[in-house]
Amino acid sequence: MFKQIAIIAPTASGKTALSIQTAHKTNSIILSLDSLSVYKDINIASAKPTLKERDGVVHFGIDEVYPSEHFDVMEFIVLYNKAKDYATKYDKNLIIVGGTGFYLKAMIDGISIVPKISKETSAWVKSQLQDLQKAYKYIKSIDEEYMQNIKQNDKYRIEKTLSIYKQTGQIPSEYFNQNQPKPIIKDITIYEIDWAIEDLRKRILQRTKNMINDGLIDEVIYLEKKYTRSPACMSSIGILETLEYIDGKISKIELEEKITTNTARLAKRQRTFNKGQFQNIIKKNLDSLRQILLNQ
Repeated sequence: MFKQIAIIAPTASGKTALSIQTAHKTNSIILSLDSLSVYKDINIASAKPTLKERDGVVHFGIDEVYPSEHFDVMEFIVLYNKAKDYATKYDKNLIIVGGTGFYLKAMIDGISIVPKISKETSAWVKSQLQDLQKAYKYIKSIDEEYMQNIKQNDKYRIEKTLSIYKQTGQIPSEYFNQNQPKPIIKDITIYEIDWAIEDLRKRILQRTKNMINDGLIDEVIYLEKKYTRSPACMSSIGILETLEYIDGKISKIELEEKITTNTARLAKRQRTFNKGQFQNIIKKNLDSLRQILLNQ
């Protein structure tokens, strides 16, 4: 009988090793819940597990798209369905593991499906976005109720609302009212690795040192040359600070400090999100969770 669990936690918590150990014990495949590991060529900055570290366990959600390609929660849902289909076909279980809790939350709560956007609509929306402030005022004048919670500089959501309006002829609030979210995951046990803040920061510092020693700077130089700085993923923690170093704005010591500090801030946001968004989590330290997962 197919079973699925999720292992979530802030970055640098030890999720990867625990998930692989658990996968071997429970005949599972793994779906990476990480918004950066999904990109090909971003290996060190994402801290994705190498093929050797994956230890023969089938992974989804790693090296799925190029940095120049768009990826969001909708694409993640497609990956989840592919992973689930694979697990079902080969009589495996599924472990969802990572730090991007938003993706997991979206699948548990469900999201409204956005209509397929035509080339004509895309072209029109692109022209409107040339002046973001004007585009914001335009769509707000049409649907003030929906836009009251969207900021003027939120290009992604402004683009989304313009696309829906142009494609369907419906204002966004009307469209989403008629297309209510449907849960994608209905039965899943969630485990969270709990670390003391100071201990987690030490782990983050060590991981940062390892990333730099393993060639982070060379990787970012390669990424910039191949993809430019335009893709959204090029603003991710680890990449953004390294670009500052390449530009001569910070020293190598400051590079390590900035990555560590920004990663620690990210970890804090992840902990806060998980605490506020998920109910009935089994939350314990790494050793305790290992005992539970490997002896079930």
